[in-house]
Amino acid sequence: MTSIDSKQTTLEAIAEFTNGGAWSQAEYSKEGVPVVRVTDIKNETVGLSDCKFLPKLALNKYARHLLRAGDLVICTVGSHPTQPGSVVGRAAVVPETAHGALLNQNAVCIRSSSPGVDQGWLGYLGRSQAFHDYIISCARGSANQVRMAIGLLKEMPVDLPSLAVQQRIAGILSAYDELIENNQRRIKILESMTRGIYREWFINYRFPGHEDQTRVVSPLGKIPQGWEVMRVTDAMNVNPRVAIPRDGEKPFVPMGCLSNDSMLITNIESRTGNSGAKFQNGDTLFARITPCLENGKTGFVQFLPDANAVAFGSTEFIVLRSRSLTPEFVYCLARSDEFREVAIKSMSGASGRQRVQEQCFNDFHIAQPPRALLDQFSAIVSPSFRLIYKLHKQIQNLRRTRDLLLPRLLSGQIDLETA
Repeated sequence: MTSIDSKQTTLEAIAEFTNGGAWSQAEYSKEGVPVVRVTDIKNETVGLSDCKFLPKLALNKYARHLLRAGDLVICTVGSHPTQPGSVVGRAAVVPETAHGALLNQNAVCIRSSSPGVDQGWLGYLGRSQAFHDYIISCARGSANQVRMAIGLLKEMPVDLPSLAVQQRIAGILSAYDELIENNQRRIKILESMTRGIYREWFINYRFPGHEDQTRVVSPLGKIPQGWEVMRVTDAMNVNPRVAIPRDGEKPFVPMGCLSNDSMLITNIESRTGNSGAKFQNGDTLFARITPCLENGKTGFVQFLPDANAVAFGSTEFIVLRSRSLTPEFVYCLARSDEFREVAIKSMSGASGRQRVQEQCFNDFHIAQPPRALLDQFSAIVSPSFRLIYKLHKQIQNLRRTRDLLLPRLLSGQIDLETA
């Protein structure tokens, strides 16, 4: 059912389309204006953590490709939208943090061209299932490489409600997005605080009571008295043996479930079989293959229902489990520059498919703190680990509720004219 005041139109009649620009590698610089590539468009937003830059002097030349907060951007090239991991048709709304960035090729910016069309409403239209289904019909090419036909997308029929209804729809849905963004900010803060405490205590040796602690000479330099220098493989298990039955479905974690900058493991699948890495709650998953390792893919397992449950995942994971440390310490260690540098230096294999050699950890030594200090650390940070997972679950619930409302609001099933 559509709103009584809606009118039939097309996407081209209410919005302007601007394709991303194309730049040579020689034009990029180490800093300047961020460039949004298709790899930066994910999770319904635009991230700039791994973006490239163009010199600020390029702004005048490429001003037509500038993005504004609230713009709708769509990926236009890649594998067919029905293929797993396809980026074609992937939609995102530009956040404030990406305002003023430049849009790269293989993506299009869609922006309201009429004062009677609310940009917020247009953004939610672009993230709807109906919009995605239409994009699939616009894909042209083979399964491995398709291009979205912009001309067909412009012809997409649109039920345009009154501006007041558009704004109400955007207001209702944005309330959910604001709660999601707030939780995401809290997760980042908690993760940063946890890693900061680890570095302060165990790298800089500024732990509680450090002022009264004598330093002694060791192969690692001066360390607090009572700390023991040991091989990291004596302090934790690398790829511990875990039995998991072949029959029946179990949680499965592909590489794409790991984050570059967070402990969270998302979009967990369910599969039969038992081939791949096996792990339990409290384990750390560490990417062993390029470029996943260099990008930072690392996760902390805490999604299983109990301590005995087992999951499996990509063969490209190295599983790390505490022996004489704590699970939280092992995760923070795996995130440390020192640990990652050893792993990266050990990589071998064909270009583009290099893998970490597990033996490299045999020669990596750490200063193991006393048990009491380890327990004190975990007592402080483990609530943050649990809260991060709780906030993630809240985000999932908010997204589900928002996504249930989205088609009903856009189709007029919920009457906002009289509501």
